[in-house]
Amino acid sequence: MFHHWFPGLADVHIVFNLFNYLTFRSAGALVTALLAVLAIGPGVIARLKRRGIVDVPRAHHPSADAPQRDPKANMGGVLIVSAVVAATLLWAELANPYTMAALSAILAMAALGFLDDYLKVVRRTPGGLVERYKWAGSLAFGALFAVAALYLVPAGSAEAAGSSALAQPGAPPETRSLAWWLAAPSDPFGPTTVNLPVFDEWALAFPPALFVLWVTGVLVGTTHAVNLSDGLDGLAPGLVAIASGAFAVFAYVIGRVDTSAYLGLFYLRGSGELAVFASAITGATLGFLWFNAPPAKVIMGDTGALGLGGALGAVAILLKAEILLAFVGGVFVLEAGSSLIQKQYFKYSRRRFGEGRRLFLMAPLHHHCQKKGWADVQIVIRFWILGVLFAMVGFATLKLR
Repeated sequence: MFHHWFPGLADVHIVFNLFNYLTFRSAGALVTALLAVLAIGPGVIARLKRRGIVDVPRAHHPSADAPQRDPKANMGGVLIVSAVVAATLLWAELANPYTMAALSAILAMAALGFLDDYLKVVRRTPGGLVERYKWAGSLAFGALFAVAALYLVPAGSAEAAGSSALAQPGAPPETRSLAWWLAAPSDPFGPTTVNLPVFDEWALAFPPALFVLWVTGVLVGTTHAVNLSDGLDGLAPGLVAIASGAFAVFAYVIGRVDTSAYLGLFYLRGSGELAVFASAITGATLGFLWFNAPPAKVIMGDTGALGLGGALGAVAILLKAEILLAFVGGVFVLEAGSSLIQKQYFKYSRRRFGEGRRLFLMAPLHHHCQKKGWADVQIVIRFWILGVLFAMVGFATLKLR
């Protein structure tokens, strides 16, 4: 909104020209989201508690029997999502399709999480939203988002900034896209192309049908991976803040002709606005940590976990950096992977040996660490450190090309 209002006043005072700069608007979005959460957080938390919207630890949770002197307010994700949306609307270019696509992702997934929280916490429905309905809802939106992504990048807005030969259908075989199709695609840098970290001479080019499956899997997988990581106070919000901060930098780099050319990345015209959105996520999650740090006063619930997961996955998809997300979000991969491996091995061992066996003491991974005797604060801080290290690996892949 500010981007549309204030630059026209540059003739009045040069300070209004700042609103043309992406870096200034990204910083503004971060600070706005952070201050908004800090300002309205106490009131929202108090209201949630008055209405009895509080956390009820699950029976299988390692700390379920711990004394709850002051119940934590639940559904705090409403606070995060509201701050992200408000800051993005204030500081981003609203006519930009990347901005609207990212906002649709966080709102749609947060709405699904809100329904689950409402049934579980307000209506006291055991288990909340039925699991298959939760997956059906996320898969449906993932497919819809994937189809929309096919038409998001207009012709000529995506190109290989690092190598013009790649954009030519007749390029030598060694510089063509590594296609998941029998014939090389005529437009290697269309909407179905995905950047490969490390390699500046290769890319994945999907046929449209496979691209829809790919995007749906990435969006849904990221959403539920963040949700699985939301098991300890401060764990998921801190990891999301790290990952979104990294993707704010990636969006800025990919959205500029000069930096994308220097690093051999796709140049996606207009995608730099995602830096504003990602910065808003970083600010909102950092502000939320003020209240979610142990001993937590509020948890974000599925409203926040699914919303933030959907937003993170959407940003990676829109930047054609889905594979890079696996590096930056390495802790989320470990959390989701440990849960999947545990479940599959239990089923296999039950068929093979007649009884289910476990590879981890408890899944996902942070619960295994709890069973090993690590204190909750130790786990959170150590996982944050891992998150920073994974983000550094992601940054390293930009240069190692």
